[in-house]
Amino acid sequence: MANKLRFTLMALTALALAGCGTGEPGGQQPPPAAVEVAEVTAAPATLWSGFTGRVAAPETVELRPRVSGYIDRVSFTEGDLVQRGDVLFTIDQRPYRARERAAQAELARAQSQLILNKGQAERAQQLLDSRAISREEYDQRVAARDSAAAAVSAAEAALENTRLDLQYTVVKAPIGGRVSRAYVTRGNLANADQTLLTTLVSVDPMYVYFESDEQTFGSSRALLNQEQRPQVRIGLAGEQGYPHTGELDFVDNRLNSHTGTIQFRAVVANADGTFRAGQFARVEMPTEQLSRAVLVNSKAVLTDQDRRYVYLVSEKNLTERREVEVGPQQGDLVVIRSGLLPGDLIVVNGLQKIFFPGMPVQPELVAMSGPDTTRQVASR
Repeated sequence: MANKLRFTLMALTALALAGCGTGEPGGQQPPPAAVEVAEVTAAPATLWSGFTGRVAAPETVELRPRVSGYIDRVSFTEGDLVQRGDVLFTIDQRPYRARERAAQAELARAQSQLILNKGQAERAQQLLDSRAISREEYDQRVAARDSAAAAVSAAEAALENTRLDLQYTVVKAPIGGRVSRAYVTRGNLANADQTLLTTLVSVDPMYVYFESDEQTFGSSRALLNQEQRPQVRIGLAGEQGYPHTGELDFVDNRLNSHTGTIQFRAVVANADGTFRAGQFARVEMPTEQLSRAVLVNSKAVLTDQDRRYVYLVSEKNLTERREVEVGPQQGDLVVIRSGLLPGDLIVVNGLQKIFFPGMPVQPELVAMSGPDTTRQVASR
């Protein structure tokens, strides 16, 4: 039985070996893998860096009353746009009108007293000339005249002050912008210089503040030192890309020693009210100007631990691994500091089909930034 089993196994092995040796001579190999390649070029380029910013209003006012009193009227719709000078609140004016009338009466009394003292001083001068009164009595009448004149000035100042207080009972918008809600409503007491009535923020233009690290600030210094400050691109949450343009108008005079960053500010037009104070914004700022920049599609760059590399395609359509030094990314392109030369062909699509360097491929030429323009390339 054992000999019979051994014989059967030997027969099966012989048949298997015979089958392997009967393959068709000259059998076809699988075709090279099709990949998309792009030609490396070098051209002048401006490099941009992205930041996270915060929208702020150039003018912000916390509106507080200058006089105390009970709110008599709220004259605005919460959240609306208001113009400079629009009436927002009115404080009960009756006590201040009464004070104004009292001040007017006091001024009239002081003016009447001044007229009397002036006449007495003039008569005292005549009597002194005829030696009918003493010098001491004359001096007393002149002093009374001067005191009455001072009382008139004090009464005029008091009347002006009461009129100012009466004007302050009407609280107006000091700037044009968007008003918040009314924090104090009709019938409530508002204390002078203490009670917050509402807030106002200007709306056009708006500021966008953002911070840059020290390294990026150093690379952008040449652009910032130009007479004309560079423009920045701005995008808000929910927007695609950077549809808004602003102008850089401020760079802080020192770096923050705690964070190692420096603050920038851009001003952006906001006629349509798209920007609101407090919003987060995405900002792109030009940070470097290159006379010859090598930009390749970021999909072409692979990572091997801490090394970056791309696959080149040779004239014989064979792949070659090339290590590169990568710079900042610009949209779907990335800057190559070293490792590539203009004219090199690199694989941008189909990298998963390349299993080892030297593998033959069938390249199809495409644009570096997208597949808009393609043409078949057999060899170079």
